[in-house]
Parts: sequence; C-alpha cells; structure tokens
Amino acid sequence: MIKKVFKFILNTIPRPLLIRLSIVVRPILAFVLSGNRFTDPIDGKSFRMFLPYGYGSQRNNVLSPSTLSLERHRLLWLYLQRETDFFTATEKKNVLHFAPEQEFYKRFKKQANIHYTTTDLLSPLADIKADICNLPFDDNTYDIIFCNHVLEHIPDDTKAMQELYRVLKPGGMGIFQIPQDLNRATTFSDDSITDPKERAKIFGQYDHVRVYGRDYFDQLRRIGFTVVEERYTEKLTPEEVERYCLAPGEIIPVCFK
Repeated sequence: MIKKVFKFILNTIPRPLLIRLSIVVRPILAFVLSGNRFTDPIDGKSFRMFLPYGYGSQRNNVLSPSTLSLERHRLLWLYLQRETDFFTATEKKNVLHFAPEQEFYKRFKKQANIHYTTTDLLSPLADIKADICNLPFDDNTYDIIFCNHVLEHIPDDTKAMQELYRVLKPGGMGIFQIPQDLNRATTFSDDSITDPKERAKIFGQYDHVRVYGRDYFDQLRRIGFTVVEERYTEKLTPEEVERYCLAPGEIIPVCFK
C-alpha cells in the first residue's frame, strides 16, 4: 500500500510543490519510523525502516524519513566527509549547487567555510533562476560545483557540460551524478519521445530525456574535465553499505578542471 501511495505522489505532484510539502511531512515520518536498523549518515538519525522510492518500479528502504535523502545523497555525503576537506577547509570556497537537494541545502547554507550559491529554473530553493545551458556567471568563478541528477533532464547536455566547465575554476572540483545504466556501453536518447508515460517507460522517469551509459565519463572528458570514476561503496564495509542503505557499485563522477 505504501509503495502505491508514494508512486502516486511522485508521478502526480509537481516537484516544486513536493519540496514545499515535504518540509511539513518530514518530522512526522521521522517520529513514526524511528528505530535502530538503518542510519542516515547526514543527520545521524536511525530508523526501523526507510521509505520506498521510484517513479516506476520502486526500491525498498531507500528514502530517509528525516532528511529525505536517497542512496546517492548519502554516498556523496560520506565521500565529502571522509575523502575531502569540504566541511573542514579553513580557506573559504565558492560553491555553486544546481537544483539543491533539501538534505544538503540548509546544512551547506550554514557552513562558514563556503560561499554558497544555488541555482535552478524551477526550484523554490534556488537563489538564482538560471538556464544551465546559458549561465549568468563569469568564467572561472567556482571552486566546487554540485550538479547531481540534472543533466538527464537537459536536451543539450553537451552545452550544459561546457557551461559547467566554463564557470569552474582551474583546479576546481565538480561532482555531476546521473542515473546510469552500467550495463549499457553507450548513452541512449531519442528526441522524438515526448510523451511522459513513454519517457518514464524508456528513460526511467517522465521528465528524463536519456539513459546514460558507461560512456558518460568520456563525454565529460571530451569537454575538458579530468574525471575520477569514484567507486566509493567499494571503500566502505558491507555493514556500512547495508546500514546506510547505499547502492552497491554506484560511481561518483568527480571532475576536475
């Protein structure tokens, strides 16, 4: 029953409204589902279960009741916390965050060691409404860019990647996560598919325009990025992967200019 309810909500309520509604719902979910089986590393809270999630087929125990983080968010948090100085650097860094996720937004906003700017066309959390293919920022502006699960929505993703490269400082780091089918060698797209139901069936979500394959990393390299294919779940223990409800084998694309 709960799977059907969440699937209905995801496929019928517009994303900006979902963001607003979730602010009210989160405390209730966290209280009802409290326990000690799974832990969200972002806020340290534990639960007897995580919620299901998915626009089509749904995955069990993936949506944290407290932060509403998914597997990719928790993996990224652990990577930033354990492998970078993102939270501890003493020199202030300029950070640009596309389509900011709720679980990160307030926490990053409070960080004294970063100057944090958010951008998106529709998100109510965006400081600057902007088109990723035509950004209103100067060249070489940002030390760090987060652009996660955005490019699969963009028809001209090459132009978007070029803009990401342009505004990133030399030596800067970008993390550009995408939904990826690692069994697929090459990325698949078809601009003639415009029906939301057909897109959901073929691309995995009604507002996606492609399915990225293993060639995604080389596409970033052709833009000019140096790409580290960070298989971070392999650096964690099996117990951590299970407790934090991560997706084994997920790759974090860590990009440098």
